[in-house]
Amino acid sequence: MKRSKRYQTIKEKLNKSGGTVFNIEEAIDKIKEGKGAKFDESIEVHIGLNINEKGGTQVVRGTVSLPKALGRKRTIAAFVTGENKEKAKKAGAKVVGGEDLILKIKETKKINFDLALAESAMMRHLGQIGKILGQKGLMPNPKDETVAPDIIAAIREFSAGKICFKSDDQGIIHGVIGKVSFKVQDLIKNYNTLLTAIKKQTPENQKGEFIKSISICRTMGPSVLVKI
Repeated sequence: MKRSKRYQTIKEKLNKSGGTVFNIEEAIDKIKEGKGAKFDESIEVHIGLNINEKGGTQVVRGTVSLPKALGRKRTIAAFVTGENKEKAKKAGAKVVGGEDLILKIKETKKINFDLALAESAMMRHLGQIGKILGQKGLMPNPKDETVAPDIIAAIREFSAGKICFKSDDQGIIHGVIGKVSFKVQDLIKNYNTLLTAIKKQTPENQKGEFIKSISICRTMGPSVLVKI
């Protein structure tokens, strides 16, 4: 992949460290150095796990509320019954509906939200658009707490910074801990909170270290290795 001159300049500076593995504070300092993109980039974390990812036999997933949120407003869709539509809007959901919203998505195949939450009663209807939502990783799931008995409380929690995490086919969890503009200590708090939540999901009878590698990067920049 061809990279921009800015990316190459940042990478060259990082390479002078000789592949050094930094503690999280040093790593964040490295990532924040230099001229970035013209927008406030996200700080991403990529955590490699020692799990059997083949065939999806082991999946690590969960939710966590980051103390310093994410620095951006996610567009939340709420699939709710009629009596909760207005409450869902007041709680912070931008896209709200029931079977009418499901039908609209089914017909247009368009999605204009970043996160989908649903009442349990709506799940039997969501199967109609399961493939559309699934391709974007947006299908509500009780394991992610995106299917909630108290949908209004769930909307408020996710609006305030609660996030879902899940290992991919390579056994890696990809997450965001904030923005480049965040204070270093705020980014560290979010990082430590996410890491603690992931460690709590260590499978029983785990052989060897659960976490194999950690790296962080900015949206448009190269990564830095972090000490485990």
